[in-house]
Amino acid sequence: MTDVLKNIRIVLVGTLYSGNVGSVCRAMANMGIRDLVLAGPKLCDNWDDAVRMAVHAADILEARRVTATLEEAVSDCAFVAGTTARGGLYRQHVKTPREWAPELLKLAENGKVALVFGREDKGLSNDEIGLCTHLIRIPVQPAYTSLNLSQAVLICCYELYGALGTYEPPVEKSLPAIAAHKLKLTALWRDMLLLIGFMKEDKAGHMMQGVQRIFSRGVYSEDDVAIMMGVARQAQWAAKNGPGAKPKGAGCLPRK
Repeated sequence: MTDVLKNIRIVLVGTLYSGNVGSVCRAMANMGIRDLVLAGPKLCDNWDDAVRMAVHAADILEARRVTATLEEAVSDCAFVAGTTARGGLYRQHVKTPREWAPELLKLAENGKVALVFGREDKGLSNDEIGLCTHLIRIPVQPAYTSLNLSQAVLICCYELYGALGTYEPPVEKSLPAIAAHKLKLTALWRDMLLLIGFMKEDKAGHMMQGVQRIFSRGVYSEDDVAIMMGVARQAQWAAKNGPGAKPKGAGCLPRK
């Protein structure tokens, strides 16, 4: 299924800064997309920044193709998805990258699909939007809709890669702890906390309820943090002063 990514092309229109091109290459490499075309680039710097920002995606940068126009860049593409942050009469059928991703992958099984990104300062023109069969809008906070070019590319490529369904998160190799082992752990902690002077016998039942809560759900609340920090402080104190020394603060919750 990942072979379908070979039919995904990233097209950058009128790009101004080579560093953005290099960063786009890196984003593409992260998500398994390797076809890059620059349409009518207007670079105002040299390629040093591009090479530096591409890092280990230099092969994508070196394999880039350059065309004079967007029309030429997508001439062999069956479908063209353009990105836009602006509204307007011809920009109303936008969907988010996540909404489009499954359909674009399906289309890429039978033909080339171009994802088109506009200029850093003003995006795509209406004429360029007219060449697009699909329009993408990345959802952002309305007060500030401008995204860095490579960020926009990464978001779109990430949604495509995620929609493949091929990513397998790491699995915990250790088996879940059984109840008998959890009870033994709690008993050992009870003995240890009494030994180091973290609590007294008459407060042990109450304190162990807090410890058991932490064991069952992890360090979650401020009280949980306070308990675990208190245990660590008391253990440090006991280690420095010896088992026969008078406990520092038995029976009390540690200070937050």
